[in-house]
Amino acid sequence: MGEYILEVKGLKTYYRTRLKENVYAVDGVDFVLEKGKTLGIAGESGCGKSTLALSLMGFYFPPLFYHSGSIVVNGIDVMKLSKEQLRKKILGREISYIPQAAMNALNPTLKIIHFIEDMMKEHRPELSKKQVWQMAAERFETLNLSPNVLNSYPNELSGGMKQRTVIAISTILNPKVLIADEPTSALDVTSQKAVIKLLKELLKKEFIQSLVFITHELPLLYHVTDDIMVMYAGEIVERGTAHQMIFDPIHPYTKKLMGSIIVPEEGMKAHKLAAIPGAPPNLKNVPPGCRFADRCEYAADPCRQGKVENKIVGERIYRCMIEPDTLKELYAREQT
Repeated sequence: MGEYILEVKGLKTYYRTRLKENVYAVDGVDFVLEKGKTLGIAGESGCGKSTLALSLMGFYFPPLFYHSGSIVVNGIDVMKLSKEQLRKKILGREISYIPQAAMNALNPTLKIIHFIEDMMKEHRPELSKKQVWQMAAERFETLNLSPNVLNSYPNELSGGMKQRTVIAISTILNPKVLIADEPTSALDVTSQKAVIKLLKELLKKEFIQSLVFITHELPLLYHVTDDIMVMYAGEIVERGTAHQMIFDPIHPYTKKLMGSIIVPEEGMKAHKLAAIPGAPPNLKNVPPGCRFADRCEYAADPCRQGKVENKIVGERIYRCMIEPDTLKELYAREQT
């Protein structure tokens, strides 16, 4: 067991509607991330992945609110800090964030170097503009980005170049943990490969120490992460190694999720595509029991009414009322 660089316990965050209803998009999430490791988070749209990313960064702006739980980054409890302490000591230094739709995150009226200068005024005020330029140019060159990009406006860059530029800016202070929220969405295959290569380069050169990679494309995580965590309706339903989650999922939702997508990896090409029936529950009024029960063909009355707790199978964790051996028997019958 290595050193934990990120520890999350009992995290609950919610959105407040205009009717004063609370929507718990992250509901009792627990996980740890070891130093030097990469963790993937997958699930359907609306399962809480992006809300979890914002929550980990401490970005609690209405309508998103913090309810309870702890987030410890490199030994520092984020939730005990003031907004000023969080901004100066944590964001960009200990933990950094690549937002969803990062290609639209850059102000089109500012040159790239201006974003970096603004960041350095806050975190490295002792540096002159010349020093900031030199530091940025060296970092961009190290990551195979031309220093000429620094003097460009965002609209002068291609989609892939914008994405890589945002990644370079987000990691210029060498954060301990980088959270990448769907960094390859809306990119062509070539640009996706370039982004993944860049993220791996950041880890290799130790510009970042650990990575949290969020996507709805579960097979993509097989090439990027050590472990994969699957979210459903605000909860973590399963976690295991990338190989286990892709080739031998336990939870019925993970199994269905894998069955609903095309997987190019050897050993998975022949599986039949199958849709997941129904829709996730309304998080304003969560049903008792398992949240996946209404969409699960194996669910029985205890699943719909009983208390669901995490089960541990070796080093794997899954959240289901049905025992793993029983589930594997059910899956085997379907194959015959």
